[in-house]
Amino acid sequence: MSTLPVIDLTRPDDQVADEIGQACRDNGFFYLSGHGVPPELIKRLDSAARRFFDLPEHVKAEISMERGGRAWRGFFPVGGELTSGRPDLKEGVYFGKEEPASGLPLRGPNLFPAQVPELGPAVLEYLEVMTRTAQRVMSGIARSLGLDPGYFSNGYTADPTVLFRIFHYPPSEPDADGWGVGEHTDYGLLTLLLQDDNAGLQVHTRDGWIEAPPIEGTFVCNIGDMLDKLTGGLYRSTPHRVRNLSGNERLSFPFFFDPGWDSEVPPLPYTPGGRARWDGQDLRAFTGTYGAYLLGKVSKVFPQLGAEVLPGERQ
Repeated sequence: MSTLPVIDLTRPDDQVADEIGQACRDNGFFYLSGHGVPPELIKRLDSAARRFFDLPEHVKAEISMERGGRAWRGFFPVGGELTSGRPDLKEGVYFGKEEPASGLPLRGPNLFPAQVPELGPAVLEYLEVMTRTAQRVMSGIARSLGLDPGYFSNGYTADPTVLFRIFHYPPSEPDADGWGVGEHTDYGLLTLLLQDDNAGLQVHTRDGWIEAPPIEGTFVCNIGDMLDKLTGGLYRSTPHRVRNLSGNERLSFPFFFDPGWDSEVPPLPYTPGGRARWDGQDLRAFTGTYGAYLLGKVSKVFPQLGAEVLPGERQ
């Protein structure tokens, strides 16, 4: 059982805000219950995802990320994504807001597999529901900082950048030195993670590494580097990693909720008392739009694809 707190969104707003603030100051991780996401939708999404990952490799590759181009959507195989410079022991598929083709980086239509026709509708419904859920959490974060409940939804996230992944982790041998996802922090504002029944997520707290196993009816919620930056280190983006030692095929569904593409990201209007980051970075050093920041990050995850579709735009 994890020692991370479970925060119930159905409790009074002030209580939710106090609990969120404490969790963000402590470890930047908590479980979220009372979120109202329909279990039936989660079941449909999970079932469709499993059907997709059961397809032969060459069939999954019909929606490869290379086909998604600058929209940065589609499938990648095991080892196709890098975390901290090392290939991850997972495969996955990238989605985002469904938008017309425009040539803009990270914007455009999704790629859905023809062999699993139910996946597309489930993903798009999930994105809509999770966007509303994330706005509720950000309202609690705003309250916890003494800001108006609509501070983010009326500003940074009025037109949010929404990214969604489905990851499949094959079982790892206990003595293997590779990781499903290596140690890292998320780079945006907020992550809402749906896990299946198999453990694997680990969080580096002040007391060392702890397990964050699935708890039925909850999401794991964590803040990213951008909220760390906005609060001057008061709220922490915390290192975490994944290794699937369950002996089963593990699926996870991270939903990333970030500022709008063209949003400037200055610090919030107060002076908190933060502390130095684990890796020595000064996140406040970045200036510019969130889109420019995001391009620099994702290009490191897929360096070959980044070099092909984002020439001259990497940081």
